[in-house]
Amino acid sequence: MIKDFLILNFIGKENKIGLRVNNYFYIHDFDKKTDNDQLVMNVLKMIKKYKVNIDDNFSVLVNNGPGSFSSLRTSLAVAKGIKISKKINIFGYKNSDLGQFNLVNIEFLIKKKLVQKNLIKLTYLS
Repeated sequence: MIKDFLILNFIGKENKIGLRVNNYFYIHDFDKKTDNDQLVMNVLKMIKKYKVNIDDNFSVLVNNGPGSFSSLRTSLAVAKGIKISKKINIFGYKNSDLGQFNLVNIEFLIKKKLVQKNLIKLTYLS
């Protein structure tokens, strides 16, 4: 069961990251033009700000696209980096399955098993 998680909705437009920890949900919206470097910096800021304990019960959800090649690859690299260093689970989801980026829709994805564990197949915009 996915309880505490980081969700990376970083596909090149309307980029957001969300953090659910201790029954609270926090969202960070990015500016319209976002450098991929900002993803890493903002993930680290959120983890420090909310004093997140990343352990084997923590998960990262990654948007599989469709989206920008560099944005999708960056978000996947961040997720895999956390997985390797902290031994957490990674789940992927399709952008079309999420709808609006909010906790209700994210929990719906999880409940309906629309997230796939370790089966990250990115879809790039052509």
